[in-house]
Amino acid sequence: MDPRRGNATRRASKARAATPKVLAQGEKGPRGEPSESPAALGAAGPKAQKCGPVGASGSRRKKSAPGSTERPQVRARSVRAKKAPLGAEDVVEGLAVPAEKLASPAASGQHLLRTGSRRERDARAAQEQRDLPEPTEVSGLGPLLPEWSLRQKREAPGAWKPRAVLEKLRLRREEISVAAEIVNRVVDRLLRRLQSCESDFKGVSLLRTGSYYERVKISAPNEFDIMFKLEVPRIQLEEYCNSGAFYFVKFKRNPKGNPLSQFLEDEILSASKMLFKFRKIIKEEIKNIQDTDVIMQRKKRGSPAVTLLIRKPKEISVDIILALESKSSWPASTQEGLPISQWLGTKVKTDLRRQPFYLVPKHAKERNGFQEETWRLSFSHIEKDLLKSHGHSKTCCETDGVKCCRKDCLKLMKYLLEQLKIKFGHRKELDKFCSYHMKTAFFHVCTQDPQDSQWHPRDLELCFDNCVTYFLECLKIEQLKHYFIPGFNLFARDQIDKISKEFLSQQIEYERNNGFPVFHEF
Repeated sequence: MDPRRGNATRRASKARAATPKVLAQGEKGPRGEPSESPAALGAAGPKAQKCGPVGASGSRRKKSAPGSTERPQVRARSVRAKKAPLGAEDVVEGLAVPAEKLASPAASGQHLLRTGSRRERDARAAQEQRDLPEPTEVSGLGPLLPEWSLRQKREAPGAWKPRAVLEKLRLRREEISVAAEIVNRVVDRLLRRLQSCESDFKGVSLLRTGSYYERVKISAPNEFDIMFKLEVPRIQLEEYCNSGAFYFVKFKRNPKGNPLSQFLEDEILSASKMLFKFRKIIKEEIKNIQDTDVIMQRKKRGSPAVTLLIRKPKEISVDIILALESKSSWPASTQEGLPISQWLGTKVKTDLRRQPFYLVPKHAKERNGFQEETWRLSFSHIEKDLLKSHGHSKTCCETDGVKCCRKDCLKLMKYLLEQLKIKFGHRKELDKFCSYHMKTAFFHVCTQDPQDSQWHPRDLELCFDNCVTYFLECLKIEQLKHYFIPGFNLFARDQIDKISKEFLSQQIEYERNNGFPVFHEF
């Protein structure tokens, strides 16, 4: 045997011995967190069918007693599992990577040259062995796979290129400028109308939320979310059906001068009445706007938004949402929510929880219909803060700070769902899924992987795969906890049926196994 080949074999054996063992599902990870089987996780949605509606008389049945079962946290694998025996993976910079993905051309089935005499082949092999670099090392992990094999994986023919996809999604400055100017002009006009003396909403002010203002908007600046907030002091919340997310709103005191007294229905602040009046004022005002072609979209059942469509020079959708602002302590259902202590720090968490919370006129599901008097908790302003200060390091992604790929992963997650909804627009299985599901799963992965080093830009593909894996696991076990209200399950069957979740899971698995062709189809 050629001596150099013998040395290489010994080095490879040492590398395999030094590589940490890949954790099986259920074992404790590096942070010592327990991992439980999907079978142990139950759905956690509100039991709408057990709750009586509130009619004009305001009569209500008693809400059910809060459940006492602790819902374990969903844990994601670092990357998707392969049909290979446990231990057939190596670890690269703290993320498990299937070994077949990082294998040399010979290991992956590519044919090496076999021409020439045996002496010539031996000479070529010796020269190739001299050219191979030493395996790289990462502190605490020992020798890993040679850098050439990693480079080969990234440059493999036909592999999808996440950076190219992100470049396609990048908003153009000139488009942003035009769209923002038009939207601001319309919104300012509506705000002045609502604040006029004769308006029942004269105390409203503006709160810009949503993906555009979070700087995670993709493709084009064609959707804006605008919140008109109205402070309502001294309110009392009555939880609807132990949901944790939906509430009836009452006033602790109701002085005669309360401008919202006309919207009371048996001491309950009627969400449907307020939304109707809010919508009516906006509809009347847009008729007076002469310099912009804007119309109001038809109301979507159960939606809290008043949706405007600006038709020229390009179509822009603007969701305007009325929100009640409360400066009281956050409701008890949020006590275990916002799990950012290890990610952003306990001080940041304390500061965020001191901010107001909001209630939007979103109707809770009730049997085959909706409870139209309920208000739903909203923390969109906190979500914007999380995405703005998203790093464990306070300078993450600042001009002089270390960069990460967190926001890039979220953009790719949102784009994946957006493209699948376009591809299967003729089917109903994806109708109930929205970008908020992707954002919620993303926040949970940020909690699970709090360190900036776990989101290095060079590991974008692996980090995105980790997010996809987490989301698929949530679909499989039918549980996606609300990030602020952990008792509220966004994937409960009364929210999204099992068939729809299975359909989306199948489509995402297909895309991942084939290099995400949907990113280039539309």
